[in-house]
Amino acid sequence: MNSGDIAPVLVTTVLTLAVTIVLILRGPVGRALSRRIEGTSGQTLPEVEQLQGRVAELEQQVDRLHELEERLDFAERLLAQAREPERLT
Repeated sequence: MNSGDIAPVLVTTVLTLAVTIVLILRGPVGRALSRRIEGTSGQTLPEVEQLQGRVAELEQQVDRLHELEERLDFAERLLAQAREPERLT
């Protein structure tokens, strides 16, 4: 084979592959790939939204629980202070 015979075949093959890849990537497959690379699916699943709401509720309940614990500690300290003078006399 002559080197002049391989060049047209190689150029034709490379151009055909390039055009095929461009056509594939410009279609739905390419859009799906770009969304995947960006890390966004374009829409949030209802289950995810529901879980986010439940997490927010739990965080509110945890904050309320901490506040109640602080109040209980304060009340226990007051009761302990009130009882100590009785023991001393």
